[in-house]
Amino acid sequence: MLTSTLHLQQATKFLTNLDADWARLIETVGECQFEPKPAREPYEALIRAVAYQQLHAKAGDAIIKRLLSIYGDAFPAASQLLATDFVNLRACGFSARKIETIQGIAEGAISGLVPTRTEAASMADEDLILRLVTLKGIGRWTVEMLLMFTMARMDVLPADDFGVVQGYKRLKKLKVAPTRKEITEIGKTWSPYRTIASWYLWRVPK
Repeated sequence: MLTSTLHLQQATKFLTNLDADWARLIETVGECQFEPKPAREPYEALIRAVAYQQLHAKAGDAIIKRLLSIYGDAFPAASQLLATDFVNLRACGFSARKIETIQGIAEGAISGLVPTRTEAASMADEDLILRLVTLKGIGRWTVEMLLMFTMARMDVLPADDFGVVQGYKRLKKLKVAPTRKEITEIGKTWSPYRTIASWYLWRVPK
């Protein structure tokens, strides 16, 4: 499902009606500015996600900028990436482990393990997750980011996401953050707009 102003308005209204805490949060944060990048192929989205893993946004931005500069500021095809020398990729800021991961993604794109945008669009969330986590270095969270920000799926809850869990803890003024199992169960009440719920939880004031 591609997002639209109408979808976001529906999601915001739904979440506002959950309870007073959600209503206050949405009033504080304001209109939802969720902006997926649906034109990107899953291959590109996964490479970008790896670049940002465990880094601040500015550091990830710098890595991607240096990567693109190798190829004339265009995103490399899988074959181009595989042909790129390790030293050059290391100079972009990728760790050795991340280089192994992005090379595996490129190989997966060539073999068909990493689906095209069209193929991915026809796959259920869990099917796509189970397929892509077979890639070394790709976990569930990374595929959930793909589902949210590339596939524009509106009902994804990244239950392992620190920001989501801590956001809910602050939202409800809890002493202890919920476990993965607990946030998954709690999040069922946010369906079918768990993606937008996550977007707001990332923005709960500290």
